[in-house]
Amino acid sequence: MRPDDRHILLTALFRTAIEAVHPRHLIPQTVTIEKEQLVVRPMLTLALTGRLFLIGAGKGAGSMAQALMSVLGQRRIGGCVIIPSEQAVSDLSLPGVRVVQGEHPLPGPGSEYATQALIESLSQVQSHDLVVLCLTGGASSLLVRPAGRLTLSDKTITNAVLLECGADILALNTVRKHISGVKGGWLAHHAQPATVVSLILSDVIGDDMSVIGSGPTVADPTTFMDAWRVVEQYGIAPRLPQAVRAHLQQGVRGARPETPKPGDPLFSRVHNMLIGSNHLALQAAREAAAHRGLRSHLISQPLAGDTLVAGRAFAQILRAVRQHCSSPTCILAGGETTVQVKGTGKGGRNQEFALAVAQELAGEAGWSLLSAGTDGIDGPTDAAGAFVNGQTLDRARRKNLDPVQFLRNNDTYTFFSALGDLFSPGSTGTNVMDIKIALVDPPRR
Repeated sequence: MRPDDRHILLTALFRTAIEAVHPRHLIPQTVTIEKEQLVVRPMLTLALTGRLFLIGAGKGAGSMAQALMSVLGQRRIGGCVIIPSEQAVSDLSLPGVRVVQGEHPLPGPGSEYATQALIESLSQVQSHDLVVLCLTGGASSLLVRPAGRLTLSDKTITNAVLLECGADILALNTVRKHISGVKGGWLAHHAQPATVVSLILSDVIGDDMSVIGSGPTVADPTTFMDAWRVVEQYGIAPRLPQAVRAHLQQGVRGARPETPKPGDPLFSRVHNMLIGSNHLALQAAREAAAHRGLRSHLISQPLAGDTLVAGRAFAQILRAVRQHCSSPTCILAGGETTVQVKGTGKGGRNQEFALAVAQELAGEAGWSLLSAGTDGIDGPTDAAGAFVNGQTLDRARRKNLDPVQFLRNNDTYTFFSALGDLFSPGSTGTNVMDIKIALVDPPRR
């Protein structure tokens, strides 16, 4: 199969995976109105006796809210949905619901303003009303209300430091929740006394709903002490604003209220429902590969940890499968790795992962890989990831591109841009972490 044909096939499998976890597909399967009751499969039924409020935050919140509108019909609805600034408000038709843009991957003034608008939209809720939250990855940056006397600048700097130090999403969100007035269950407080149902797309390993979007309507099992341990583990205290250090230390001493914990009566009328995940996307791609006559191998263990280490380990799996397969095979994996940013270049974890695999398998024929973010974005770039194969580094050498230097400077976007191997599908309207799709041919005997 020619490289171009492989790109076409990899792209088709990626799009199949995305469609399986897109709200336009998930919502009709999950949410219905039956006899004036909101039914969320498989096990939740709520009477529609009062007003409906539709709120949301995240990269896929807009498309989720749009899909819900079709289910909810002509009912009068209020609320507010926060979407990333790169998504157009005009693309959404949500009568009665305000749509506001915020910043991502770092929070900005738009995020803070949008969050205030969302909270204000809940100011008149009553006990017989129903609040439906559309929550996806990206909400941690879009849903922003600094706790205590912290400022937006304090939060932005803290987020940047956490992203650059290589902290995983659990560690990152543990800190985020303890410097926020809406994360870690606090949004449920603002929705009282209404009933709340959160429809959640998972972008975290293990699908822990207290971590997704920093768990705005989920009881938080972590503490201020846990947050401070993250600061110490990554050695970032000197880089954090003094106000943030003081806030966390006050929390450790008990001078700040903890986030709401499991068992708190606050959550007695809150229902958190997971409707989509990385595994669901990978299963769809696997079925599509089988339909095209390919054998498939789905790596059950999610990819995590350092991106370059994970990439090299994945390369060894590709090599082993290729050595033993008897027919063309598709290898699938998902997860979310971390990058410790030390350079000044432009790139993302999927581009670095792809280049690490290309280095490990340089010159070996019969394989190709697409590593991409399901949201269509990889780091602070307009690409979702990149394509690589056994000839990637040979082509790079002919263009005097040194992969080691580009990785050292975290500048993989420039590297793949020069080769024409960036994968740029645009915003997908969903977000369930990253997926890796590889094709391998059996060795020539």
